Amino acid sequence: MAPKWRDLADKLAAEIKAGEYKPGQQLPQIRELVAAGEGSKSTVHAAYKALEAEGLVTSSRGHGTVVRQQVPLKRLGIARYDKVKWRDGDEVAFIADRVASGRSYRRNEQTQTISLVEAPPAVAAAHGLPEGAEVYARARLVKEGNQPTHTLTSYYRPEHVEGTRLVDPTPGPAGRGGGFRVLFDAGYEIDHMKEVLFARVPTADEVSLLQLPPGEPVVELHRTTYTAAGTVVEFAIGVHAASRFAWEYDFKVPDSAKGEETQP
Repeated sequence: MAPKWRDLADKLAAEIKAGEYKPGQQLPQIRELVAAGEGSKSTVHAAYKALEAEGLVTSSRGHGTVVRQQVPLKRLGIARYDKVKWRDGDEVAFIADRVASGRSYRRNEQTQTISLVEAPPAVAAAHGLPEGAEVYARARLVKEGNQPTHTLTSYYRPEHVEGTRLVDPTPGPAGRGGGFRVLFDAGYEIDHMKEVLFARVPTADEVSLLQLPPGEPVVELHRTTYTAAGTVVEFAIGVHAASRFAWEYDFKVPDSAKGEETQP
């Protein structure tokens, strides 16, 4: 016979999957379920912890236990960087993902912090700088509503961005078209990119910042952005809650026998 907390967890899981509790909706307070005869405080608490471990809910101080968004955001590959979106319009990359996913967005769902820092080893290597050289770090936390989805920190050489909106600490994208438009206006039009992805266990700070449930990994992204001349104008490190994204890539398959080359 299953313990009572397991029975309660299964019951609540079925109600969540049936849509009786919607994404973003708060489950009843523990004391409310105790009063309704669903079990003791420890039973309800154990059931909620099981639902959190299974990725159905998140629990945090001040927000209670909330049903998670079960349909992940579509994280576009090549299409999210289409120049028409940011050069000719105002659809920065995280907004392009929301549009493709049919989800709403607010520009202030991206916050940012700007600082002049010593380049970490990976950043220095990407930019071809000596370790310890100063770079601008533009760190963002992106949310969907109240739920964080990922962090992204872009590192720039000071001579590329000094005096531009990329070093303006105002929250949100760096003006119309975002950071790529700023680089374009400064004479650094982006031409190609390299992205490296790997999954790992999150740090304690990342668990807190991204409000991760127990056991959820993160996907770390390293993005190197080049001009047509091969100049690196941005090196970015992103940390994504693994269950909150579906990564989508659509590209032409190269044929090196016909002289078709892949980008670096």
